[in-house]
Amino acid sequence: MMKRLDDFRLRMGRDELVPIMIGGMGVDISSADLALEAARLGGVGHISDAMIKTVTDRRYQTKYVKAKQAQYKHNMTSSDKSEVKFNLGDLAEATRLHVQHTMERKRGNGMVFINCMEKLTMNAPKDTLKIRMASALDAGIDGITLAAGLHLGSFALIEDHPRFRDAKLGIIVSSLRALQLFLKKNSRLNRLPDYVVVEGPLAGGHLGFGMDWAQYDLATIVADIRAWLVAEQLDIPLIPAGGIFTGSDAVRFLENGGAAVQVATRFTVTRECGLPDDVKQEYFKADEDDIEVNEISPTGYPMRMIKASPGIGDGIRPNCEAYGYLLDANGKCAYVDAYYRELAAHPGEKRISVKDKTCLCTHMRNFAIWTCGQTAGRLKATTVRAADGSYQLLSAEHVFNDYLLSTDDQIRLPEPETALA
Repeated sequence: MMKRLDDFRLRMGRDELVPIMIGGMGVDISSADLALEAARLGGVGHISDAMIKTVTDRRYQTKYVKAKQAQYKHNMTSSDKSEVKFNLGDLAEATRLHVQHTMERKRGNGMVFINCMEKLTMNAPKDTLKIRMASALDAGIDGITLAAGLHLGSFALIEDHPRFRDAKLGIIVSSLRALQLFLKKNSRLNRLPDYVVVEGPLAGGHLGFGMDWAQYDLATIVADIRAWLVAEQLDIPLIPAGGIFTGSDAVRFLENGGAAVQVATRFTVTRECGLPDDVKQEYFKADEDDIEVNEISPTGYPMRMIKASPGIGDGIRPNCEAYGYLLDANGKCAYVDAYYRELAAHPGEKRISVKDKTCLCTHMRNFAIWTCGQTAGRLKATTVRAADGSYQLLSAEHVFNDYLLSTDDQIRLPEPETALA
C-alpha cells in the first residue's frame, strides 16, 4: 500500500513537525492567517517581509509608506533615486509589529518562519537585511528562510544576535553549487543551516535558473545534493519545492531522502491567502498555456506568472519614493532606467508602455503581477464550480490535509457550499 505524507515527520534538531512547509509568497500573499493555519496543523508556515511597511500599513493602520513618500516627494519625477533611503528605525519597527502580531496568535505545535527576500536590496543591502532579520528574531519568529538571491554573508550579519543559534535558519538553493558556496563561506561561524529548501524549475515567482529552466529537474537536483551531503557526512534536512501538486508527489520525494516538502501554488486559492478573491478566480481559470516565465523582473531573475497579469507591459511611473525595495546599493533599478528610456522616446504621451521590465514594487503591492507555479493550470481540478461559473475557494486546512492524507495522486474535492447547476 502506498504511503501517505502523514507517515513521515520533519525533524529539525529536537523538533518534530508535520512535513509540510507553505512557501513564502511576498507582499502578504503568504498572510499571517495562512501561516498560522500551517502552524496550528503541525507544519511550517511563512509570512514574508517583502514590502513590510506596506503590509503593516494595511494590517495595523501605520503610516510608514506615507511618511517615506512625503520625505522624498521632491524627487518623484527624477530618474536619480540614489538619495531615496529607508528609515532603518521604521523598518525595524514595522518588522517587529508584523511578527509580534502574528506570533501572539500562534496555536498548535507547528512553526511560523519569515521569508526574507535578499533581492530586496533597498538602496542599502547589508544594513536593511541585517535590520530585517534581527527585528524578526527580536519579535519571536520561529525561523528565517533566506530566499531570492542568496547572499553568502547573511548568517554573519546576525551572528551576534542572542537567538542566532536557537532560531531555525534556512536557505533556498536551486543547485548543489549554490549550497557548497554558502557552506564554505559560513564555515567559520560553526553554524549549519537548519534546513535547505531545494527549489526546482517549476516553482512560482523568481527562479534560481536562467531562461533554460526547462532543462532542469527537481528530483535530479535533490538527488545530487543529498548524495553530496551523505558523502560529506552532513545532516541537513532537504525540503524539495516547485511543482509538488499532490500528497503522492510529496511522498515520492520523502521516500528518496527529502525531509519535508515546500508547497505554495495550491494555497493561493485558499480563503486565508492574501490575494484578493477576484484574483484567486483568475488563478483557477488559468490553463497551463496561460503561464509564462519572463524576464520583466528588475532583479535580473526570470519570473513565472500568469500571462494576463495586468502589470505586464504597464508603463507606470516608478514610485521608489514610497516603495523602492529593489533599488540596488547605488540607488539603481532596471525598471527606472527602462521607464525613463521610454519616456524620452515618446515625449508628450500620457500613458507609455514598458515591455521589457515592470515596476515590481507597485504592481506586487496592487496584486497586478500574478506569480504562480507551473502547476497553477491544474488548480481548477482541486475544487467545485458554483452555478454562476465561479470556483469555490478552499480552506487552508482542506488543502493541507489533502496533501497529508491523499494517496494514488488523488485530490479530494471540497463539499460544495451551494447546489451546483
